[in-house]
Amino acid sequence: MDKQSSKFRWIVFASVLWTYVLMASQRTAPGLITDQVMMEFSVTASTIGLLTSIQFFVYTGLQIPMGILADRYGPNLFLIAGAILTGLGTMIYSLGTHEFVLFFARILTGIGDATIWVNMVLILGQWFKVKEFVRLIGFAGMAGSLGFLLATVPFTAWISLLGWRPAFFSVGLLLCLCGILLYFVLIKKPKQLNDPAGEKIKIHREKTLALLRRIFSNRQAWALFFCHFGIVGAYVGFIGSWAVPYGMTVYEMTRSDMSQLIMIGMIGALMGAPLTSWLSSRLGTIKRPYVVVHITILLCWATFLLFKGNPPLFMLIMLLFIIGFGYGASALTFAIVRQSFSIIDSGVVSGFANTGGFLSAVLLPSIFGIVLDHFHASPGSVGDGYFYGFITPVIFSMIGLIGVISLKEKRQEAIEH
Repeated sequence: MDKQSSKFRWIVFASVLWTYVLMASQRTAPGLITDQVMMEFSVTASTIGLLTSIQFFVYTGLQIPMGILADRYGPNLFLIAGAILTGLGTMIYSLGTHEFVLFFARILTGIGDATIWVNMVLILGQWFKVKEFVRLIGFAGMAGSLGFLLATVPFTAWISLLGWRPAFFSVGLLLCLCGILLYFVLIKKPKQLNDPAGEKIKIHREKTLALLRRIFSNRQAWALFFCHFGIVGAYVGFIGSWAVPYGMTVYEMTRSDMSQLIMIGMIGALMGAPLTSWLSSRLGTIKRPYVVVHITILLCWATFLLFKGNPPLFMLIMLLFIIGFGYGASALTFAIVRQSFSIIDSGVVSGFANTGGFLSAVLLPSIFGIVLDHFHASPGSVGDGYFYGFITPVIFSMIGLIGVISLKEKRQEAIEH
């Protein structure tokens, strides 16, 4: 069977992306029940921040190792195992009776989540020709944003209907079923079509330590790392932990109302990836529009400080949409990876850049939680806690702007040649 000409490749595409949507939803879904977990388990804001960060910490630490392992041993089994681990972690989270169980569950979810992006890219690269792949990788990026969107109003309604424990358990079970589905789609069916699973193109590769040493000493790779650090983590870290409590505390919104506002940001993210990619293609440059995106995101986070952490509601809606749009534009990071590095190195560099993005997602919830705990000790000062907490995404955005300005972009004529 010729994978890249088979109609079966679209079943692969749909199955992998649907799994990604569900897995991505569990990155931010716990943020919907932050206050409930704090009350039920009697934990502090710092503990909640650490609980949110632990999944991103595990995800971040496994990005580069996962890229190396998937490249050498094939992506299929890793993706299947990742879906099942994420499902089991989500179910354990729903059954937890102690905060240590919650931490274990999020670690398990983080391990499973760490498998999705790198392996998904490799699988789509096997099943689709180059022109199709370039077009479809944008939809893959949108699938992650769609997962975040799923974890807003739809999942809030699901929690309201069933309660938070049954809601999370049902999603975990569905993810385990997705893992079983992927086994039949990626391994069982290709074997029946005389295409052995795990088939890899043999490429001579340098030793792992030599490869990592070369990447870590590359200035462009570090620019990509900091570029992604500034634009991804500030958004994902805030949405996944403190956005809902922020709206409920500062604006006295209901959980459902704040979830709707978060959904506006998710819609911005869905629009950001395709629109900025199209604009970059039309202009013949990636760096210039990406610099504009970073400057805009920095100004948006700074606006929260300008209004003492409490901008007018209509402005809050605009800020969430623009910040979400900027997060969607972060797909340009990997467009620059593809432009700057050979295909042999692009997987490792993508993992390295992605590490930067989710390292900031690890740091922000914890820093935010520590700031809130400091002001929570003084009655009536919680609003001030959010104000000072917004200093963190402002600093992160500054780092991202420095990173994107430091990028070196090849001229369009050289790329075409």
